[in-house]
Amino acid sequence: MHELGLCEDIVGAVERRAGDRPVARVRVRVGRLHHVHEDAFEQSFAIAATGSVAEDATAELVIVPIRGHCPDCGSRFEADEPVLCCPECGELGVEQEGGDELILELIEYRS
Repeated sequence: MHELGLCEDIVGAVERRAGDRPVARVRVRVGRLHHVHEDAFEQSFAIAATGSVAEDATAELVIVPIRGHCPDCGSRFEADEPVLCCPECGELGVEQEGGDELILELIEYRS
């Protein structure tokens, strides 16, 4: 379950930014190419956050689709899986432009 390693890194980043301020919520944007499963992410975040400033914090996961474009016909598209050919013209030379993001987008502190 690679989600646990990913969440350990996220909690580490949260701790570096939060210092000793308790965290209520975090939001993470993850590209589809990371193959993160929402349920596994929630469980892994809870485990990784135990004993940290993010313990009992809510973790919101935003899945970012794979984006791409075809240099041949100019088509732009989004997909859930890697695309081997243009969905419009069938050209094989598509260029991928995303889906590998990993962004700690928000840290909300407890009041």
